[in-house]
Amino acid sequence: MSTVRWNIAVSSEVDQSVRMFITAQGGGRKGDLSRFIEEAVRAYLFERAVEQAKASAADLDEAELNDLIGRP
Repeated sequence: MSTVRWNIAVSSEVDQSVRMFITAQGGGRKGDLSRFIEEAVRAYLFERAVEQAKASAADLDEAELNDLIGRP
């Protein structure tokens, strides 16, 4: 997997909290902050996709939902 560089700015409070969290988890080595950010972004995107799917399916009845997901 190729990587790209991001230049981001966060408050000093967030920086300190994240670094303390990573250290408490046994991290603090090179690349740990990047891995933390990537995992957090993936989790955020997944949660938004789930929320969007739930909102899109909110008006469907059980039969329509089962038909949509291919369940008999």
